[in-house]
Amino acid sequence: MSAPFTIAIDGPAAAGKGTISKAVAAHFGFAHLDTGLLYRAVGAKVLLGVDPARAARELTADDLAGEELRSPEVAQAASKVAVIPEVRAALRDFQRSFAQRAGGAVLDGRDIGTVICPEAEAKLFITASPEVRADRRFAELSASGAATSRAQVLADVKERDARDRNRAEAPLLPARDAVEIDTSDMSIEAAIAAAIAIIEARLP
Repeated sequence: MSAPFTIAIDGPAAAGKGTISKAVAAHFGFAHLDTGLLYRAVGAKVLLGVDPARAARELTADDLAGEELRSPEVAQAASKVAVIPEVRAALRDFQRSFAQRAGGAVLDGRDIGTVICPEAEAKLFITASPEVRADRRFAELSASGAATSRAQVLADVKERDARDRNRAEAPLLPARDAVEIDTSDMSIEAAIAAAIAIIEARLP
């Protein structure tokens, strides 16, 4: 496929959107952008004392690498800087340019289908219950050796959900024409298969 074809995949933390997005991109041979990494990279710089708007304006591809971007501290910082209009504006053009690349693109985040790419050819909203998402994140953190408790992870998930859904600019919510996939009781294989089937129905 040479013409742009944009797939927008939104959803809350630990619902499975990142895993599904990577699998979808690989299946169709599309480029993939985890837009959450942009905000995590800005959040990581803010933790080092950099002004949020400046960090967003000066972001480079090299800033998106590094395991420290996956830490709980950076995740919370990312959610906090994501409510700042100047940060969102600085990152918006980068995301929209990526979405229009020839050969197709998959972008996952929290406002792709509603704000970044409202004209995307396919839109998915991946969700799961807070408890299931907390269990997944706790298992992930435990495997990496990060010291925390399941209760704390659940509290963090709910706190981030509230902040993302209630922010004034680009709150987390499904686009009107997005297809919702609830992964609470699904295997990742089943969720990926469901996503691929939905997208295939929209291919030209």
